[in-house]
Amino acid sequence: MPVFDTKKELKSFLQKERSKNHTVGLVPTMGALHNGHLSLVKAASKQSDTIVVSIFVNPTQFDKKDDLAKYPRNLAQDIQLLKTVNPEIVVFTPSVEEIYGDNLISESYGFDGLDAVMEGKFRSGHFDGVGTIVELFLKTVAPDKAYFGEKDFQQLQIIRKMVELKQLSTQIIGCPIEREPHGLAMSSRNERLSKATRMEAGFIYSTLQAAKSKFGTESAKDIKDWVTVQFAQNELLELEYFEISEETTLAPIQEKQANKKYRAFIAVYAEDVRLIDNLRLN
Repeated sequence: MPVFDTKKELKSFLQKERSKNHTVGLVPTMGALHNGHLSLVKAASKQSDTIVVSIFVNPTQFDKKDDLAKYPRNLAQDIQLLKTVNPEIVVFTPSVEEIYGDNLISESYGFDGLDAVMEGKFRSGHFDGVGTIVELFLKTVAPDKAYFGEKDFQQLQIIRKMVELKQLSTQIIGCPIEREPHGLAMSSRNERLSKATRMEAGFIYSTLQAAKSKFGTESAKDIKDWVTVQFAQNELLELEYFEISEETTLAPIQEKQANKKYRAFIAVYAEDVRLIDNLRLN
């Protein structure tokens, strides 16, 4: 399995691949890989000849240093897991210095308000950090397609906006959420949960499903109030936000319109771990 930790080595390798008329797909990750990541790799493998999986914990998208320090890292295990999917996957594992040099700061983007709600409201500077690292990787790898999970749906929409703003040629592909048997959206952060709390966190998805069933007959305000009550009665889970938003603009729902698609978004604390999820409602 080719593993590179410098941009120069990676670009040299990809140049040879493109000389064979190979298309290139990129799956950006922060490591601690799980079946959700592997589903992205499998999707990429169906559409691209050469697959690059980046493993890089990006410091500029963490608004809390403690969260960055606790983020799980196991490169050797990640590489072994990728080998089970395809031993020809190209792994890019740069250092912070290789990516940022002496300039460890985020670019400031204008995301047309996509970053002003939900995650952006609660995590200052987060999406500027995401946009910065994804732009750097897209310019380094120059993939034909890049694959992202819909668990981070707001992030997906923001990356699409960044590609539009920067006039990059990469096609951004969104892939369905992979879930644990009890419904919890797969996330590297799940590994930090105790067994009991991890099971209880399936309550997040069951609540989203109930909200979806209510969406056809009840108002958004009533649904939001109901969700708030459900979490107030749960001793292990603390609701940070629940929002119903229009899917394209991410604007909170004002009045339901038949020609628009809506999605429920949620963020919850379980122990000291922050979990997010979303579900299309119509």
